[in-house]
Amino acid sequence: MTAQPSVLRADARRNRERILEAAVRAFSEKGADVAIDAIAKAAGVGSATLYRHFPTREALVEAAYRNELARVCDSAAELLAVNPADEALRLWMDRFIDYLAAKHGMADALRAAVASGADPFAESLDRLGTAVATLLHAGADAGLLRSDVEPLDVGFSLAGVALVTSAPDQRERAGRLLDLLLDGLRHGTDR
Repeated sequence: MTAQPSVLRADARRNRERILEAAVRAFSEKGADVAIDAIAKAAGVGSATLYRHFPTREALVEAAYRNELARVCDSAAELLAVNPADEALRLWMDRFIDYLAAKHGMADALRAAVASGADPFAESLDRLGTAVATLLHAGADAGLLRSDVEPLDVGFSLAGVALVTSAPDQRERAGRLLDLLLDGLRHGTDR
């Protein structure tokens, strides 16, 4: 009997993750007006399960956005654990550009959530700044990246890359621009 609640909790976590993944896909592909029932169906859960986790559309939009943000930010430490710091930064930049593309696809849903009083962006800048700072500091400590770069400057540079390469057919160009940015971050090091 005692093992059952932990099984249910693990199952609930998996359901929540599937719902969030389905929501990001649906909001990105179909916009803010996608039917909640369609998201539940795509996640393989019933509508009641979805509403138990996310009682309103706005709560679902906000959670989906924050979940994607957490994934990209949390990946900085994971990438550093298995890659040299400069390579970890470059891999992270790719993930960030992909995250921005998903966020761009969710723009209508995010605007609707904000209009209803939600604030999905409350912690965004701090979380992103911390992730970039972690990568930059590791690179500077290893002598692979410049030590005089502000994380916010890198963040704005990445946003600029995303802005000019937002069309899916521009992803290759985004990669080239990210390579140029990384070259600038390496300038003056032995690398």
